[in-house]
Amino acid sequence: MLAFPVKIPIIIKRLFPKYIWEKTFSNKTLYLTFDDGPTPEITEWTLNTLKQFNAKATFFCIGDNVKKYPDILHKINQEGHSIGNHTFNHINGWINKTNSYVNNTEKAQNTLEKELGLEYFSTKKLFRPPYGKIKNKQARQLIKKGYQIVMWSVISYDWNINLSGKDCLNNVLKHTKDGNIIVFHDSIKAKKKLQYTLPKVLSYYSDRGYSFKSL
Repeated sequence: MLAFPVKIPIIIKRLFPKYIWEKTFSNKTLYLTFDDGPTPEITEWTLNTLKQFNAKATFFCIGDNVKKYPDILHKINQEGHSIGNHTFNHINGWINKTNSYVNNTEKAQNTLEKELGLEYFSTKKLFRPPYGKIKNKQARQLIKKGYQIVMWSVISYDWNINLSGKDCLNNVLKHTKDGNIIVFHDSIKAKKKLQYTLPKVLSYYSDRGYSFKSL
């Protein structure tokens, strides 16, 4: 059973209006996002694939991975993509105390700022909660600290071992609409399905006149 529906219902978006779920009036624009990197085994392949379609995206990075692979983080930045925070240790907000969760997020932010500089985050601090699981109190504290909490419109489920690459592709093609934020993962677990799905998604929507922008 999937933790979330592939496409987030309108009622959920209305219950949490302070979160970013999609962009409206985007004029045939989609927003690809990648969680869990940077990962040597797949992030650079992802960057090269995006470049083939002149596509920009947003990478929600785990602080510990940033610390291990700063060169890949800088490559993401140099190629014109946006970078957001995905906590330091990929922790689940539902099972962590608020202070621990906020501190872990801040630890990741400090790591990102050390690499990219404070100026990079002067206009926006993007944050996506791992698993999409965050308590209201945690969210309120992060918003007070200037974070924009970015959720999604459509999730590919590329990390799910019970789904095939074709399943993940169908998840995206069946449910995506203009202005949607789509979740992929540049992780080892998702590698094979991402390599199957991403080029086909880019090709399909490029052929139909869509562009891909970062948040």
